[in-house]
Amino acid sequence: MRAVVQRVSHASVTIEGNVKSEIGKGFLVLLGIEDTDTDEDIQWLSGKIARMRVFEDENQLMNLSLDDVHGDILLISQFTLFASTKKGNRPSFIRAARPEKAIPMYEAFIKQLQSEFQGKVLTGEFGADMKVSLLNDGPVTIVIDTKNKE
Repeated sequence: MRAVVQRVSHASVTIEGNVKSEIGKGFLVLLGIEDTDTDEDIQWLSGKIARMRVFEDENQLMNLSLDDVHGDILLISQFTLFASTKKGNRPSFIRAARPEKAIPMYEAFIKQLQSEFQGKVLTGEFGADMKVSLLNDGPVTIVIDTKNKE
């Protein structure tokens, strides 16, 4: 699994002209699922995101977590995070999990992530053409890959 975590002041996702989900302070998380991902990847990544301390404390140091700032998460499925650009100019997405594997993994990730912290986990719609809007706060953007834990 690969996630791009952005600390945001606010974020929203629009599908077919309608706002499906929106959050205030928190994380916009773009999540890519790979064919080789397992439940262990779900557990590790959700815990890492929920406990990540990247919000500023009273001394302007990044010491606070989502729970500390009463933040929420907007989670967006993003198979293009596994794009391979090694050959040619058209990316290959062969490493991204097919929907029959990715959808159950995405749904399990949502449930696990929700159990990891007190805020809300809002989503887009798997496979939909989504318009994502955000105000990156910092900017703080962190890429996490479960295959690179060390």
